[in-house]
Amino acid sequence: MSVPRFGLNRFDSRSVDAFAADVRRAETLGWDAALQPDSQLRRRDTYVLLAAAARATERITLGPLLANPVNRHPTVTASSIATIDELAPGRTLLGWGVGDTAVRLAGLRPARVKELEAGARLMRALLDGEAVEVGAERPARLPHHRPVPIWIAAGGPRTLRMAGGVADGVFIRVGTHPANLATAVEAIRAGAADAGRDPSAVRLGAVFHTVLVDEPDRAMTMARSIAAGYYEYSPALFDPPRLVWTGPDPETLKRGHHVWPDFHHAPDLEASGRVVEFLPASAADAFSLRGGPGEVATRLIEVLRAAPAAFDYVVLHPIPNPPTPDEGERGYLARMAREVLPRVRRGLDDRSVL
Repeated sequence: MSVPRFGLNRFDSRSVDAFAADVRRAETLGWDAALQPDSQLRRRDTYVLLAAAARATERITLGPLLANPVNRHPTVTASSIATIDELAPGRTLLGWGVGDTAVRLAGLRPARVKELEAGARLMRALLDGEAVEVGAERPARLPHHRPVPIWIAAGGPRTLRMAGGVADGVFIRVGTHPANLATAVEAIRAGAADAGRDPSAVRLGAVFHTVLVDEPDRAMTMARSIAAGYYEYSPALFDPPRLVWTGPDPETLKRGHHVWPDFHHAPDLEASGRVVEFLPASAADAFSLRGGPGEVATRLIEVLRAAPAAFDYVVLHPIPNPPTPDEGERGYLARMAREVLPRVRRGLDDRSVL
């Protein structure tokens, strides 16, 4: 089967120079894509970081994962990503989504599906060099337009269908269970068909939370927190795998146990994971990859073989989050590149390898 391009969406952002050096190191280690959240209250400016990384690299794909239409107007985002593509021609993409955490930390409301769609259509037209009527005295144009692909990150059925109708590609964020992945792909293809597009022309990617922790108990605890994070934002994702949430509602748990800002981004994922110990191992495994390098590689091969479609990109979201940059060769970036990705690539090339 085809082998996807593997991306990472967390780097050393303690300074602009540290970020550029970390992305350069990722390129050297064989990562295919370096993606960065656009979260203004948690990290330095995304486009300044990406510009520095573009100057320091030659091959690796760069882009935000994800930008949103609330923190920046879509015209601003289109201008920024086109500028990055000037520095890294043909190796830039724009990840686009509602921006839950970045928006909520600023006290704002996440974008609705219609707003996300309108922003994507506006940016597509501007990046293609078209004149767009925006209610100003004259139509809007982007003088430095470049054909950067727009990828929408989605997990809910309405967003997935919309993305199938307008996006160049879709990053599916529904965990690792084949039932949820199949439901997501079906929604994307249905949205493409409804829009009169060829469903096979919409590229697919997946975002998998990856708990690279050698100690089994710690890995399980963190994976439970990740599962709770998915339920917190999209309870319907428990239905296709036939999982049941048996504890108090997530908001009650968060208030009672000081989990902040959510189960996905809690500073101490072991502590937040202990809050949801009622979740079974099947829930943890439905929403993340967990364990040491061998276990993660084996599980990732299984997930990709069972997937309902081939993925162009697989973005491996590191847990603990963010990874500790001082770990060096024992850190997530290096261990995944050296101990996991080569085995996965071989395993997908040769179905006899596990």
